[in-house]
Amino acid sequence: MAKAVVQTKAKVVKEVKKEDRIISSVLITLPKPETEKSPYFELAKKYDLVLDFFPFIRVEGMPGRDFKKQRVDIVEHTAIIFTSRNAVEHFFRICDEIKLKISQEMKYFCISEAVALYLQKFILYRKRKVFYSADGTTEGLLEVIAKHKHQERYILPTADNGKTDINKFLSVNKIPFSEATLYRTVSNDISELMEKTYDVIVFFSALSLNTLFEYFPKFQQNNTLLGAFGPMTAKAVEDANLRIDINAPVVGAPSMAAALDKYIEASRKKKKK
Repeated sequence: MAKAVVQTKAKVVKEVKKEDRIISSVLITLPKPETEKSPYFELAKKYDLVLDFFPFIRVEGMPGRDFKKQRVDIVEHTAIIFTSRNAVEHFFRICDEIKLKISQEMKYFCISEAVALYLQKFILYRKRKVFYSADGTTEGLLEVIAKHKHQERYILPTADNGKTDINKFLSVNKIPFSEATLYRTVSNDISELMEKTYDVIVFFSALSLNTLFEYFPKFQQNNTLLGAFGPMTAKAVEDANLRIDINAPVVGAPSMAAALDKYIEASRKKKKK
């Protein structure tokens, strides 16, 4: 991690001499992929990187008895909005705990095709009405919901932290919906991990950034490059007065692995000149 962690807080330097550096180590703030076919491993081989994975947050499911206290009657709803695999997993876990069978007429609206396909673990996918954002963005999902907004009553499984653009969209457009808190996010202890030095740290959620400042409130970026996946993560990085060096998804780099690939390749070409 950047040695500046132990220094007193000061204004972040906005310009870094990137051409003077070779990126050799990257920290991905997610669990290590279960398959060796992950593009991150291919990236590590391509550039001979030290690539570490460590989730800054973990998800803990809410017990069924706590869900019942929310007085959300699932069977009164005609559609479910899933924004992550965690939401899918904990929704069906809760249904099992409270012994609730989901109607075959229930419709599913998902943030991405990957999340939609994850439903196959829990339902007969081909026999259900499943919709998803074509580009995997919140905006894309909202467009899909807008086409059905006057026909459905939605249930929105969430974590225990704050509102999202989807909540706001449903409220502003007066679309009937109920929020159901099914799981909570908890910070993992990163104190020992952050004693290391990384050229790049990649964040995938605002909550992961919160974990960083929870353990290192005086963190300064200095020469550490930061990656941010998704608009909400990018906003959190900027709100913390930090510099985003690698952003995704963007045109030509739909994934963070692709964005890292392009950035590292460009920086090494520049170094050779």
